[in-house]
Amino acid sequence: MAPPTFQWWEKESHRGTPVIVKMENPNYSMVEIEGPSEEDVFLTPNNRNAKGRGKNAKQLTWVLLLKAHKAVGCLTSIGSTTFNLFSAIKRRLHSGRTDSEEDDDGNDDHTQEIHHNDDANENQTVKSRFYSFIKLFLWFSVVLLGFEIAAYFNGWQFESPYLNFQQHFHLPSFEFEGGLFDFVYSRWVFIRVEYLAPPLQFLANACIVLFLIQSVDRLVLCLGCFWIKFKKIKPIPKGEIVLDVESSGGSTDKTNYFPMVLVQIPMCNEKEVYQQSIGAVCNLDWPKSNMLIQVLDDSDDPITQLLIKEEVQKWQQEGAHIVYRHRVLRDGYKAGNLKSAMNCSYVKDYEFVVIFDADFQPNPDFLMKTVPHFKDNDEIALVQARWSFVNKDENLLTRLQYINLSFHFEVEQQVNGIFLNFFGFNGTAGIWRIKALEESGGWLERTTVEDMDIAVRAHLHGWKFVFLNDVECQCELPESYEAYRKQQHRWHSGPMQLFRLCLPDIIHSKISVGKKANMIFLFFLLRKLILPFYSFTLFCIILPMTMFIPEAELPPWVVCYIPATMSFLNILPAPKSFPFIVPYLLFENTMSVTKFNAMISGLFQLGSAYEWVVTKKSGRSSEGDLVSLVEKDPKHIRGVSVPNLDEMEKEEIRQKQQRVSEKKKKHNRIYTKELALAFLLLTASARSLLSAQGIHFYFLLFQGISFLMVGLDLIGEQVE
Repeated sequence: MAPPTFQWWEKESHRGTPVIVKMENPNYSMVEIEGPSEEDVFLTPNNRNAKGRGKNAKQLTWVLLLKAHKAVGCLTSIGSTTFNLFSAIKRRLHSGRTDSEEDDDGNDDHTQEIHHNDDANENQTVKSRFYSFIKLFLWFSVVLLGFEIAAYFNGWQFESPYLNFQQHFHLPSFEFEGGLFDFVYSRWVFIRVEYLAPPLQFLANACIVLFLIQSVDRLVLCLGCFWIKFKKIKPIPKGEIVLDVESSGGSTDKTNYFPMVLVQIPMCNEKEVYQQSIGAVCNLDWPKSNMLIQVLDDSDDPITQLLIKEEVQKWQQEGAHIVYRHRVLRDGYKAGNLKSAMNCSYVKDYEFVVIFDADFQPNPDFLMKTVPHFKDNDEIALVQARWSFVNKDENLLTRLQYINLSFHFEVEQQVNGIFLNFFGFNGTAGIWRIKALEESGGWLERTTVEDMDIAVRAHLHGWKFVFLNDVECQCELPESYEAYRKQQHRWHSGPMQLFRLCLPDIIHSKISVGKKANMIFLFFLLRKLILPFYSFTLFCIILPMTMFIPEAELPPWVVCYIPATMSFLNILPAPKSFPFIVPYLLFENTMSVTKFNAMISGLFQLGSAYEWVVTKKSGRSSEGDLVSLVEKDPKHIRGVSVPNLDEMEKEEIRQKQQRVSEKKKKHNRIYTKELALAFLLLTASARSLLSAQGIHFYFLLFQGISFLMVGLDLIGEQVE
């Protein structure tokens, strides 16, 4: 007796997918057929001995034809999409201007580039050498790809019956049954195995170790942030200030702590944002007699100078304590501007100085929330506020920047501030004790990161810092890749300059050994040097090379799992950005080219390390604000600067006439290094298909597409 079956549902189940076929030929009628099931195609224990289950061969043929038709349609759509993509790329390449060409529009109203010691020629030489190295690597990879494809179709495998490398590798001479190609390929494999694979594997292992160390550091920071959230740890001031706004004298209900505060707004050719920053600072809730605002204008455009000076005069008429300063000799970039302002004779009357960049808009209660942390705590030198961004959803580039900066403030700055009382000053939205600035040596122009420089020197003198994660100051993110790339170059070359200059001071300082180790190994080496080094070397150099030298291997967890986990941790402070986790991972590896180049320039004092470019501002945060305020009240109310519409109209007409007279056509940017690396990674992905390495193939493919998008400037603000 046959054993009872428990698969009772199979008796009444519908096998296959019903398909309606409508033929255009009138000789055929509408037929309902069933798609083949698994039992129809494959032999299973249930149908192995079944007899009499003949299926109509025509039905199976029609189903296969339909599936083939669907596959052809998909291939056609993919082909048309690919053709349109390459057409767009061709147009962009034809109308674009490469980053290696001399850009006549580089020093416009938005940006200002200053080369230290007129070292522009050296800078171009360094860039060309780096690009030449990438091109050489690319052509070498293309040749190897063709070689490997030919060998693959010739049946060359390590398991070939007439080729036993294990026996012949160490013989002085060996012969093969094949021809010249077989002999050349065997020699290449011998060189690859004996000479190329060992050093490549050693370098890969070293980068993996660095990668793991940096991942552990990132994990520890995240755990520290979680502990802060769990325990609800936050800096608490010893006194709360309540200002009676109706009283000009600034009487208070709880305390009378209103020290003298100097507010500085450094700017340079930033006419898009000067109104909003000056208006926001003049709106600060603080006794007017205890606050002085310095507008430090380094603009070289006479029209911009006139507009800023007129704005300052308007606020002076409204009773604001504000002055306008313009330097004739603009040496030292931003540090020189701040240093010059601190040399004024009246600065000695002030206890604290607040710095806001031109695109920052502090809330009226900014000083009320930050200054109390200095009361009865003479060890505090700096109180840093968090940045918030008015244009974080403008495009894909701003969204990816928002992820990075959210992690920087929420995790790095907050954890270091709570547990170490030290972090890098962000250059703006912070308030300094003037005594700490003076004891630390003041502002120095020796690097392009004057904010980090003064923070390091203050920490070496024993001063402590406070980071306020709940106090935000609005600002803008760069919306174009060109502006973002130059900003990142300065942010990653400057720390290496500073490390070379400060290392002796760190070693001989009087701070504890633990603080010295933290500053040298974590603050500088791990997060400023090792991170861009292994990111570029591992994912842009070693990984493609392992495709052509398969004897050196990278484990899948290095290529996929750990980077995905680190990206997940980075995106936790910005949970709404989770849909962008894959673009974020790819974009970070893409930016490693710029960061690595900047790190090398700063470490070895190359020409590009001294480039200073003012980040382009769009002024989006002020669009519509002035109009709404004017409609609300046409008079000068407190905190509102009504613009001179006639002057603005004249300025707009003048700019239009200037653009027409110049007749300069704006070009799309083409970034040659990124494009070369894109084709290199795509070549390596094609090679990985021959080795059937799925994870490596998809990573290289998507990373190559990411480099291609950045190289063609398809990310961020478009300039047509």
